[in-house]
Amino acid sequence: MRLSGITPSGHPQLGNYLGAIKQWADEGAENDLYFIADLHAMTTTHNPGKLRARTSETLAVLVAAGIPPERVFVQSDLARELGALTWVLECTCSYGEAARMIQFKEKAGGQAGVRLSLLTYPVLMAADILLQGAAEVPVGEDQRQHVELARALARRFNQTYGEVFTVPEAVLPPAGARVRDLADPSRKMSKSAQNAAGVVFLMDEPDLMRRKIRRAVTDAHTKPAYAPEDRPGVSNLLEILAACTGVSPVDAAAEYATYGALKEAVAEAVVGTLRPVRERAVELLADQAELDRIRKAGSARAAERGEHRVASALRLIGAG
Repeated sequence: MRLSGITPSGHPQLGNYLGAIKQWADEGAENDLYFIADLHAMTTTHNPGKLRARTSETLAVLVAAGIPPERVFVQSDLARELGALTWVLECTCSYGEAARMIQFKEKAGGQAGVRLSLLTYPVLMAADILLQGAAEVPVGEDQRQHVELARALARRFNQTYGEVFTVPEAVLPPAGARVRDLADPSRKMSKSAQNAAGVVFLMDEPDLMRRKIRRAVTDAHTKPAYAPEDRPGVSNLLEILAACTGVSPVDAAAEYATYGALKEAVAEAVVGTLRPVRERAVELLADQAELDRIRKAGSARAAERGEHRVASALRLIGAG
């Protein structure tokens, strides 16, 4: 089975949907699991109310996108299991292994006030993976090192105390659209971007989506062409259109003589693609009892799936 997660560090956006969530809904297997990694959003300063709201919003979006509710859960609902397993794994991990993580080095930057959780969250990530018995973890290159740590800890525990954990493999996620920021196509569209002008959020009103796309940065040329290296702005629009319609970016470029016509086509394609997801998410967020039911049921299944591993690990390490 595969395990994938999304951190609610901001509102879900078009890049999240076209690059990952849509693939999860369309291609996920019966035993795959998807979770909202709200505990990972606490490694830096955060607003508790916003985190709670974004967690609910992200859960609603995943279900609205078509992911079966039984495959979705919220990480913090498994705090008891994850807390125990994280401690077991921290007792299996060395300080040097944690401190070597590239993301810790980059984000900490030698700051004295950095949170300890920034150092230890890769061990929590290992607990996420090992608790569910995930065999494959789709990750980008920036997270591959964390999966390697999970592999090392699983092997070490199994060899030292007894076989409990599946040793996971990092795999490339299914190819999704590479969505760039509309205002600055040199960077990826991000839910935590400081400037939201170039980010299409899934819960934006349709007219706001259209305005953002119409204002997208292009270049000094007049006719659209697909050239990602030389013309990233217009190429980004073409990739978005291709992801929404199934037409290749090159073929899409040939259909439009002006940037204005292309932007209108992209706007309508995005609004049309996101409309059913947005409308269903709005319904779920308005029905808190139903969303709570989905959340409770999904988390109960995930906890049941992993509780025997926690119990076995505690017993073998001498704590149970």
